[in-house]
Amino acid sequence: MKLAVIGTGYVGLVAGACFAQTGNHVICMDKDKEKIKSLQKGIIPIYEPGLDDLVKKNTEAGRLVFTTDMKKTVESSDIIFIAVGTPPDEDGSADLTHVLEVASAIGKYMNGYKIVVDKSTVPVGTARKVKETIQKETNYEVDVVANPEFLKEGAAVDDFMYPDRVIIGTSNPKVAEIMRELYSPFVRTGNPIMVMDELSAELTKYAANSILATKISFMNEIAGLCDRVGADVEMVRRGIGSDKRIGYAFIFPGVGYGGSCFPKDVKALIRTAKEFDYDMRILKAVEAVNEDQKRVLIPKIVNYFGGDISGKTFTIWGLSFKPRTDDMREAPSRVIIEELHKRGAKIKAHDPAAMNEARRLKLDKIVTLCKDNYEALKDSDGLILVTEWLEYREPDFELIKSLLRTPVIFDGRNIYSPQKLRELGFDYFAVGRP
Repeated sequence: MKLAVIGTGYVGLVAGACFAQTGNHVICMDKDKEKIKSLQKGIIPIYEPGLDDLVKKNTEAGRLVFTTDMKKTVESSDIIFIAVGTPPDEDGSADLTHVLEVASAIGKYMNGYKIVVDKSTVPVGTARKVKETIQKETNYEVDVVANPEFLKEGAAVDDFMYPDRVIIGTSNPKVAEIMRELYSPFVRTGNPIMVMDELSAELTKYAANSILATKISFMNEIAGLCDRVGADVEMVRRGIGSDKRIGYAFIFPGVGYGGSCFPKDVKALIRTAKEFDYDMRILKAVEAVNEDQKRVLIPKIVNYFGGDISGKTFTIWGLSFKPRTDDMREAPSRVIIEELHKRGAKIKAHDPAAMNEARRLKLDKIVTLCKDNYEALKDSDGLILVTEWLEYREPDFELIKSLLRTPVIFDGRNIYSPQKLRELGFDYFAVGRP
C-alpha cells in the first residue's frame, strides 16, 4: 500500500518504519527541515531500541523516504496517518492546532479519495473535526479513521510489530477491511483487530492510559500508608499482585509516573469530561497523588540531614522518566532537581541515554552532568536513584560507599535490598519500605 505518515516523532517514526518493514511504500513527512535532513542521513532524532536498524534497512530498500513536501506526500498516498503532537493546553485539554493544520493541508492537496487516520492521541470527537476541516478544502471524498497507538517508549518497535490489539474506529465497513488488511501482518499470532465506532476508539486510548495511571497512583498511596504504619510495600505488592484480577503490572511504587502519555492523557480526559458536565473524581485524585509523589523523597533527604541541605551535594542516577528512553517530559527527576536546587543543594547526575536531552532542557546550568555513574558519586553526600535502568540494578556497592562522603542511598524505585544495604553499612531510604 502507498502510505504517508505526517509527523516524525515517537509515534510517526516508529509507525512509518514498521509499516515499511511489512512491504508498504511509506513517505514520512515533517515540516522540521533539520529533522528531515538528519533522517535522510540516517540520524535518528530519538532514542528507541531497534528503531535505527529498522529505519536504515527500509530506507536503503527504498520503502521508506523522508520529505518536507506536504503536496507530494498527499498526492502520492492512499492512506495518510496524522501523527503530530497534541500537547496539553493551559486548561489540560489536548491542543489540536497541529492536527487540524495537517487536516487542512491534506484537504488542500487532495487529488482523489483518501483514507486519513488519526494516529495521534486525540480527544473524543476529533475524527469528526478532522473530516469537517478536510472537507472545507476539497470536494473529494474522505474517510477519517480513529486508530490510537499503544506504544511504550523503550519498547515501541516490539509493541507495534506485536500489538496486544489493534483498535480501528470507523463506521465504514469497506474502510475497516482496508485497515484490517494493512494491520494483518502484525496480528498473525491471533491478537485481535477490534473495529468500533470513531468515538469509542478515541475514548479507548484515554481510558487505557488513565486506568494504568490509576494503578500507579493507588500503589503509591499504599506506599505512603506503609511508611506510616511500618509495613513493607514490597510484601503488600506481592500479596495483591498474585491475585489474577489485579496482576503485577503497574503496581510498583516509586516517585511517580511521567512521560508524554500518562500525565497528558489523564489531564485531557478530565477536561473532556468537564466539557460534558461530568466530574472525573478518581482521575483528579490520581493526578494529585502523582504530583505529590514526585516529591516523596525530598522530606526523607531533608530530615536525614537535620533539616538543612544547603551546600550539600547529591548524585542522581536516572534522568529519563523511565528506562530505555531519553524522554524527560514530566520526569520525576526534573521535580527532584528543582526541589534540591531550591534548597541550596548542589546536584550531579548521570543517565545512560538522556544526557543530551538534559542539555537541551538547559539542566546543565544547575546540574553537573557526568559521563560515568560512579564518577558522579565523587565527594557526594548521598545517592538518589530515580530511574531504574538495568545499569543501576547491580552496582558495586563497596565502590559507591568509598566514593560517597555519607553512606546513604535514597531509592526512588525500590530496586535495592534494605537488608543487604544495612549489612553493607548504608543508611537506606525507599518508598513505603521500613
